[in-house]
Amino acid sequence: MELNTLWFCLIAVLWTGYLVLEGFDFGVGMWLSVLGKTPAERRAVLRTIGPVWDGNEVWLLTAGGATFAAFPEWYATLFSGFYLPLFLILVALIVRGVGLEFRSKLDSPTWQRRWEQAIQVGSWIPALLWGVAFANIVRGVPLDAKHQFTGTFLGLLSPFALLGGLATTLLFLSHGAVFIALKTQGELRARALGWARRMALPTLAVSGAFGLWTQVSYSVAWTWPVLGFVALALGAAALSVWKEREGWSFTFSCLAIAGVVVLLFGSLFPDVMPALEPAHSLTVQNASSTPYTLRIMTYVAVALVPFVLAYQGWTYWVFRQRVTVDELNPALGEG
Repeated sequence: MELNTLWFCLIAVLWTGYLVLEGFDFGVGMWLSVLGKTPAERRAVLRTIGPVWDGNEVWLLTAGGATFAAFPEWYATLFSGFYLPLFLILVALIVRGVGLEFRSKLDSPTWQRRWEQAIQVGSWIPALLWGVAFANIVRGVPLDAKHQFTGTFLGLLSPFALLGGLATTLLFLSHGAVFIALKTQGELRARALGWARRMALPTLAVSGAFGLWTQVSYSVAWTWPVLGFVALALGAAALSVWKEREGWSFTFSCLAIAGVVVLLFGSLFPDVMPALEPAHSLTVQNASSTPYTLRIMTYVAVALVPFVLAYQGWTYWVFRQRVTVDELNPALGEG
């Protein structure tokens, strides 16, 4: 395998880690006021992601950094052409992070409520816009001969892209509801399971429609089994949540999101940024760094990635216990 192809696959793996882990973070934020009927319950909901949310965002930074180093042309075109949606995502992530850190700084209902609203808004916007962005990348965007984006923001809001945004939003809502059920007890767990059951069919229907549209219009033959795998994983997640086996449901939900990433990146290859005019597309060949740069990056990745994965796995193991509402001091926040 050539190094540029290897790094295309590694970037797909990084996006898989980000969307699986940050996906339930977004879901938790979106469910905050729906599942958390009281301040104590909202503290418990936020406590489920308190020890891990900032570590989950490292996957995004790593994916962006790897794209910049391995495929600078892709990075430049992507961030210049998608400037407004990516800026909105960045602002939303900042607002959400500040909300998670600042919510518990004052024992004031008004203060806490405002930051809870910020957390929710900062979760809904990326959940929607990441789907819109990836759908546009798969569909193709207007590029000129110099690989410069020539479209507009409104041009990115096609029916296919909006369906992609709705699909990721529903996936993350379901993912987050199951995660809350996995990490809580009592009435809060029962409420999360109830919403996870309600979300199962809409998530399967919308995600299936988006996946089928992607496969038929933009993908290749070998990704048909991937689409079937995603459908089976979503079905298994729904069946598990009906049986109150939230651990299995969460596992299948993770596999479904991973399958969606494989479908999207499989649809792209060998392009990294398809153009509406195929001759202007960016590919793993014309967008990559030099072989020497890719070789050095590979050595660094082989040396450091296992330690990062081991540390994050250890973090999840340490904070694996369920959260209960009664154990939280009213004066404390989610951390």
